[in-house]
Amino acid sequence: ALFAEPRHPYTHALLSAIPVPDLSLKRERLVLQGDVPSAHRPPQGCRFHTRCPHARERCREEEPPLAAADGHSVACHFWKEIEPFTSASRLTPVNERLTRLQAAFHTGGGSS
Repeated sequence: ALFAEPRHPYTHALLSAIPVPDLSLKRERLVLQGDVPSAHRPPQGCRFHTRCPHARERCREEEPPLAAADGHSVACHFWKEIEPFTSASRLTPVNERLTRLQAAFHTGGGSS
């Protein structure tokens, strides 16, 4: 369930960094902004709120409880509102010209 439909924003970002083995596709990379919190002095509330694109005031004040979600657990106040990450939904075709060039390279042929 973790890889099928993760709900936590940090898991979304981690999975978006996995390379795509198909050269004709690329994955939309979710780059986290903000400050990485101290492991020695974590912030109040959700430990991820300083980098979370979905953070709200509640995240800064309350630590989220661990909740059961679709066969796995998630610690996020707003996990029900966040669209599940699916690897296929984040894939987009690469430039058509590049795709033709790569195909020609792999077949050993030129352009037609």
